[in-house]
Amino acid sequence: MFDITRYANVAQEIIQAGRFLYGRGWSPATSSNYSARIDAQHIGITVSGKHKGELVAGDVMVVNLQGEAVQSECRSSAETLLHTVIYELFPKVGAVLHTHSQGATVLSRLTQGEQLTFADYELQKAFPGYDTHEGEMTLPVFDNTQDIVTLSQDTKAFFAQNPNVPGYLIRGHGLYTWGATMADCLRHVEALEFLIACELDMKRLSR
Repeated sequence: MFDITRYANVAQEIIQAGRFLYGRGWSPATSSNYSARIDAQHIGITVSGKHKGELVAGDVMVVNLQGEAVQSECRSSAETLLHTVIYELFPKVGAVLHTHSQGATVLSRLTQGEQLTFADYELQKAFPGYDTHEGEMTLPVFDNTQDIVTLSQDTKAFFAQNPNVPGYLIRGHGLYTWGATMADCLRHVEALEFLIACELDMKRLSR
């Protein structure tokens, strides 16, 4: 069982996050999926196919860390396992957000190789462990696939070896990031979207 009051609070956090992210244009139409931790074994996650700017409490369901629905007939996102592996790896993570912004989609397609590196940006300090603009912050870029089981295993293996990396991109698809709280996670989305926009502008201006 899970705590109903905690579930209700988690659902409200996810609803508010959806309104913010949709309002910024980072979760168009029914794209994206969001989750937050209820307890050590359960998370609340958005139901598949819901408009993220119009979420209501019934659009957030409970799954266990194996991605299985708990006391619900609803279907969670096809990418649920990409959330649960992060909660399994990092007990202090309280929220995971996956967005589909135009900037993240385009830059991930332009990026050659398996990583995207940000260097010398002040906003790198928005992330835990990055205390100065001097240096680099690298995000992995995974190829898009419908084989979510394999992708979840790949991401789990990567972050087990690289626990300080704050997120990743799926090529032509979108951004994943997380934080100890929903507020932290939203800060990470906003900071990463700023860095992505800067990199796209640099590419345009360097032509």
